[in-house]
Formats: sequence, C-alpha cells, structure tokens
Amino acid sequence: MGTMNISLPDTLREFVDGQVASAGYGTSSEYVRELIRRDQERLRLRAMLLEGAQSAPTGVADAAYFATLR
Repeated sequence: MGTMNISLPDTLREFVDGQVASAGYGTSSEYVRELIRRDQERLRLRAMLLEGAQSAPTGVADAAYFATLR
C-alpha cells in the first residue's frame, strides 16, 4: 500500500478529526479511504444512469413490468 500526504487547513483538519472520533473510524486515513470509495461508487452510479438515459427505451415501466421483476 502506498502512502500519500495531504495538507489541510485547520478547519478541515478539525472536521476530519471530529468525524474520526464521532463516526467510529480508527484513523483519519480510514475516513479518507471511505470518502474515496463513496466517490468511486457515486461515479459508477452516475455512469450507469447516463448510460441508461442515453439508451433507447425498451418498453413501458408500468406496474406489470415491476411485478415481473419481483
């Protein structure tokens, strides 16, 4: 695992320290890794939404359609 050092203004460092203490993270690195994972997931979801929006409609999404998914 590589390392990366970042510089934060005092206000952001205090915020990170507060999140680590209150949200159960062991270290600030764990908190930052979680933020990066969430951002990766957000970007994946955004890409899927854009792909779906750009695809041709395949049918009506009515109650019957959703019943078949169950």
